[in-house]
Amino acid sequence: MKLLLIAPASGKWQKVARTGFFNGKTFRFSLLSLLSVAAETPEDVDVEIIDEQINDIPWDAEADLVGITCMTALAPRAYTIAAHFMKRNIPVVLGGMHPTLSSQEAANHATSVVAGEAESVWPKVIEDARNGWLKKIYKNSSPHSLQGLKRIPRHLLDKKNYATVHAVQATRGCPHGCEFCAVSAFNNKTHRKRPVDEVVAEIREIPDRFIMLVDDNITADREYATDLFYALIPLKKHWVSQSTLSIADDPDFVRLAAEAGCIGLFVGLETFSEKNLTSVNKSCHRVEQYKEAIRLLHSHGIAVEAGIVFGFEGDTPDVFESTLGILDDLRVDVIQASIFTPIPGTPMFKKMKDRIIDFDWSKYDFHNAIFKPKEMFSEDLQAGHDWVTHQFYQPWRIARRLWRHTRRPRGLATLKYMAAVNMAYYGRVSRWNIRGWNPAKQKAGNPTRSAVIRPSLSLKTTGS
Repeated sequence: MKLLLIAPASGKWQKVARTGFFNGKTFRFSLLSLLSVAAETPEDVDVEIIDEQINDIPWDAEADLVGITCMTALAPRAYTIAAHFMKRNIPVVLGGMHPTLSSQEAANHATSVVAGEAESVWPKVIEDARNGWLKKIYKNSSPHSLQGLKRIPRHLLDKKNYATVHAVQATRGCPHGCEFCAVSAFNNKTHRKRPVDEVVAEIREIPDRFIMLVDDNITADREYATDLFYALIPLKKHWVSQSTLSIADDPDFVRLAAEAGCIGLFVGLETFSEKNLTSVNKSCHRVEQYKEAIRLLHSHGIAVEAGIVFGFEGDTPDVFESTLGILDDLRVDVIQASIFTPIPGTPMFKKMKDRIIDFDWSKYDFHNAIFKPKEMFSEDLQAGHDWVTHQFYQPWRIARRLWRHTRRPRGLATLKYMAAVNMAYYGRVSRWNIRGWNPAKQKAGNPTRSAVIRPSLSLKTTGS
C-alpha cells in the first residue's frame, strides 16, 4: 500500500523554502502533524511526505491513499488537491485544524475526514482503506493518551530543507479559553502532558544541539514544566518554545528554564490594552508588568518573540504607532504581527459573523482584514498591520536588536538564531513589498476616504 501525505501551500508560499534569499527555510520545521500520522501508519505501508513549500505535487503518483492536513487559510488549496486525486479514484482523507472545526464542509471535499487528533483512529482509517469502506468522518471518542507515543520518523524529511527537523512535543493544548483561539477550540480547552521520561528519551536520541519544543504553552503546568526542565539540564540542548509571560512571575523558574537550555520563547502578548484582553476572555497577562518580565527573561539569555494582534474591538487608528513605540520600549527581539481573524469553529467566529465581509478561507491567514472593525476602516487595519511589520524589521532596528542581544548572557552563542529569524522576516518584507502606512497620520490628512479593502500586501503564514 502506498500512502501520500501532503502539506499544501498556496500563492507566494509555494516552493518558498527552496530559496536561500534571506533564509527562505527559516520558518520550516518538522511537519510534526504529518510525521505523527506517519508514525501511526503500519510498517508495511510505503509513506511519502510532500511539503508544497518545497516539493511539487506529484499529480500522477501511483498512490492507494492520500492524506492532507490544513489550517483554514489552506483549505481551498487542500480541496483542490483532494479533487484531483479523487477524480483519479484515489481516496483522500482530510485532517488538521480546519477539517476538525469545519468537519461537514471538509467532508464535502474528501472521501473521509479525521476530526481531531489522528493517533487513535489512524490505524482504523488504514484498515478501512485497505478494505475499501472508508467512513465519512473519524473522530476519537476521548482525547488520545500521550503516554507511549510512537517515535517520529524524521528520516522521511530532507533536513537540508528545514531550519530543523528535530521538533518535539511535550504537551498539547492550553488551559486558557481565549475565544479567538483555534488551538483552544481544537483541544477543548484541555492541556495534556507526556511522561517526562519519554520526552527526555526522545530528545536524548536527537544528534543536533538545537531543538524545538512545539508546545502550545510549555509552562501551563508549572509542576510538570519544572520536572521537565530539571531533566533537560544534563542534555545541554538549546531550545525554543511557546509560553505565556506568566513564566516571569517566578525568577527561579526563569533561571531553571535557562539552565535547561531555553534560548527563546514565543509569547502571545496580543495587545497592550487591558480592555481588549478582557473583551476576548484573555486575562493571563497584566500589561503593566510586560517590561519587567521581558527584562528578567533577557537577563537569563532568553529572547522574546511577541505575538501582536491588531483589530480588537477597542483598537483605533492610533494603535499601530503606539504599539510600535511600546515594542521598542520593551526591547522585544522579534514580533509576529497578525490581524484579528475569527476562525470558523471558534466562539468568536459566531459572535462576529455579521461583521465578516470576506468568506474566502484563503484570506484567513491572520494577515488579511476580513471583517469590519468598530473603530476604523478595514483598509486602516490592513495598512497599519503592514506598516508595523515593515517598520519593526527596518535594518537599523534589526541591527540595534542584534547588538543588544550580544550583550546578554549567552548572547554571542545564540546570535546566529536571533539573526536568522530577524533576517527571515526582513526577507519577507522586502521580497513581498510589505509597506502599508500609518493610519493615524493618514486620518489626519484625509478623514473621508472609503472603507474599501486594498489589495493585500501582507505576509502570509502557514501552520508548520
